[in-house]
Amino acid sequence: MIKHIVMWKLRDKADATEIKIRLEALNGKIPGLLKVEVGIDFLASGQSADVVLYSELESRQALEAYQTHPEHQAVVPIIKAAAIARTVVDYELP
Repeated sequence: MIKHIVMWKLRDKADATEIKIRLEALNGKIPGLLKVEVGIDFLASGQSADVVLYSELESRQALEAYQTHPEHQAVVPIIKAAAIARTVVDYELP
């Protein structure tokens, strides 16, 4: 199983809700994507990201397929336009 976690700092925190809605809408639409959870930060500290995506995928191949899937690709430009920074980690569980 692959864990795919992404955090974004946004230009305008008002965009966080739209990003959350669009990412959560990917649930059940992409083969191999097992879970999508999106959180919006409430602390707003200097170290905080504004939005976090936590997702679980079946395999590395499923992660690759997710990255190029049309449903995911439709969300990418929206997030890129809203974000000023992005941090990602992908790791595999045995």
